[in-house]
Amino acid sequence: MTYATDRLHEEIAYVAYHFHWGLEDILDLEHADRRRFTTEIASLVTRASEG
Repeated sequence: MTYATDRLHEEIAYVAYHFHWGLEDILDLEHADRRRFTTEIASLVTRASEG
């Protein structure tokens, strides 16, 4: 099963924007780890906007 290229680019952009990580660092992450970071970032953004 392949992961949709558009979704991969969205995840890369999201993590890079919020954590200021480079492309290689993000691509080195396992898929599950990258998804976990995007989930955690979303949680932080949501809490910040509510506070």
